[in-house]
Amino acid sequence: MAFKSTQLIIFTLVFLWGCSDQSSERTMPVLRLATTTSTVGSGLLEVLLPEFEKISGIKVEVFSTGTGQALELARKGKADVLLVHARAEEDAFLRAGYGINRHDVMYNEFVLLGPSSDIAGIRGGEDILYALQKIADGRHAFISRGDDSGTHKRELEFWNTIEHTPNGNWYISSQSGMLTTLQLAADRAAYVLSDRGTYLFNKNELDLELIVENDRRFHNPYGVIAVNPVTIKGVAFEQAMAFINFLTSVRGQHLIAEHGTNQFGQPLFMPMASNPEGEK
Repeated sequence: MAFKSTQLIIFTLVFLWGCSDQSSERTMPVLRLATTTSTVGSGLLEVLLPEFEKISGIKVEVFSTGTGQALELARKGKADVLLVHARAEEDAFLRAGYGINRHDVMYNEFVLLGPSSDIAGIRGGEDILYALQKIADGRHAFISRGDDSGTHKRELEFWNTIEHTPNGNWYISSQSGMLTTLQLAADRAAYVLSDRGTYLFNKNELDLELIVENDRRFHNPYGVIAVNPVTIKGVAFEQAMAFINFLTSVRGQHLIAEHGTNQFGQPLFMPMASNPEGEK
């Protein structure tokens, strides 16, 4: 199932244990997870959260947004745990005392997508910097997330590396999540930077093709962080640690490794937790 929203997606994923006792459901502890749109748009949370709730008895409320906004939600005490992908911002968040117990969880790769016409003539390349320079030189349509997400931050790093500040009618900011941005790029026959997982999971609904991939700069790691209960009062720290232990456990890492394998012939994310905890 794809989630198609142009703004912050706030929704609650409630998974039943097979028990019809509503009073016991109401007493279940709640964990507020702030995470990136790619974990939703790729279908990963549909795999992870039912298993986590089954094991832990904790109900998960999901706030799906860009990494920058997810970190801000945590600073305001509106999230208990983060699953995000912008390491420099994550480290700053930790140094400021807002988060603790960060763990590597998984990684995937960015890819550059575009229309089949590939008017810039960059298909098949493995150099994102060369590709972006060609797009900018030709003023070919490019859709940016523009939302302070991990994907947007990485895109800006690439533009900065080639010392170019994109502007003009050809450069369009969607101010939206990954899937909505991909849909806009398909509608405009434009180029767009995406994580591979969201693209593959929704590929059949998108008139976009892989243009540039396998650049070493495309490595895209995700980390999980508990919000610091000393700095932010009232957060559900025990539930946050239960979630972290689940993600980094053998079971959690196996679920991540298997997601997408049967449907696409490849995992949408690669596990990378070191020293797994929790279930062995």
